[in-house]
Order: sequence, then structure tokens, then C-alpha cells
Amino acid sequence: MALKVKAKERMQKVGKYAGTYRYVMLAELYNSLNQEKVIREAALRSGVSEGVMHACWDAAGEVIKAWATEGHSVALPGLGTMRFSLSAKSVADVNDVKTSLIRTRRIVFTPAQEVKDELKNTSIIITCYDRNGDIVKRVTSADEGIVEDGSGDGQQTGGNGEQTGGDNGGNSGGETPVNPGGGETPGGGGGGNPEGDDEN
Repeated sequence: MALKVKAKERMQKVGKYAGTYRYVMLAELYNSLNQEKVIREAALRSGVSEGVMHACWDAAGEVIKAWATEGHSVALPGLGTMRFSLSAKSVADVNDVKTSLIRTRRIVFTPAQEVKDELKNTSIIITCYDRNGDIVKRVTSADEGIVEDGSGDGQQTGGNGEQTGGDNGGNSGGETPVNPGGGETPGGGGGGNPEGDDEN
């Protein structure tokens, strides 16, 4: 399996590169898989009936919601853990503490090591399109395979890449971070907090 990425040549409207064309990379999204299809596939792989799998799926979902809203970090089998969190402004005086300081409520997902390993070992295929929509280059995994999961402990792996196609195109633009300012880990705070926000 491989992750597919598009690098499209686009006119930049703002920023230091305003008025110039840059190749911007975006992950290609596949069709969304609805719950019924996932349950059907899980039933086939496990050998149990769809009815039993559906009941187990629903029960697990209810347990996860109940425990997470009680403040627990809950295991998602085979995937990682999930917990609820929030982002709020800090104040100097205890008399100023009130619920209106809360800016957002959040859902924090921390992937399991097995999931991160699977992602970092998955190859990436980049297809480059010029401003006219024509394919000018294709590139296969040559990145370091760093996985960002919001906890700031990206993991690295080497990769053997090869390049095919023409010499045009390429990604001359910088990277856009998925989670600027860092993220959150179970039981810990998040990264950069503008305007005195505290994250928990």
C-alpha cells in the first residue's frame, strides 16, 4: 500500500511568496468508509456475524464515550487512546476563574506505536501537476518517515526512494505543519498557547 499525494502548482495570494507560483502538496483522500462497511469487513475478518459485530461495535462506542467524559484516557483497540481536553485562557486572580475562560473543548487521540510504525513504513507517491493540470513528475518515498502525532515525539525511519518521469515540477515550497505549535499527550499540556491560553 502507498499514500498518494498531489503537488499542484498554485499562485500564492499572500505571504512572502505572494505573486509567485509554488508547488503545494496535499494528501489525496479516498472515499469515506461508512460504519456499516467497516462492521461488515470486521465481521468477515473475525468470523463472527454482522449482528454480533454491530452489537459489540455499538457497546464499545458507548463505553468509550461514557469513560472519556468521566475524564479517563480510554483505549481504542488496535488504534491508541482517546481523551477529552480543553483550551482556556489563564488568569492571575482566582476570583476571575470561570467557565467563560474555556475557548474550546477538544478530543485528543494518541495513536498506538503499531499504528505509527505502519504509517512510517508506508511509502508515499507524489504526483506533480503544473498550473495547467498536466502531470510533470512523479516521486516515490524519499522522506525520513517522521510521524507527527501531536505529542512532539516524531519518529524517524529511512527510506529508499526513486524518481521517475520528467525533470520539470518538483516541490519548491515549504512544508505546512499539520499541528502548528505542538499538540497534547495524555495527562500533559499542549504546545504554544497564544493569548495566554492553557491547554490540558
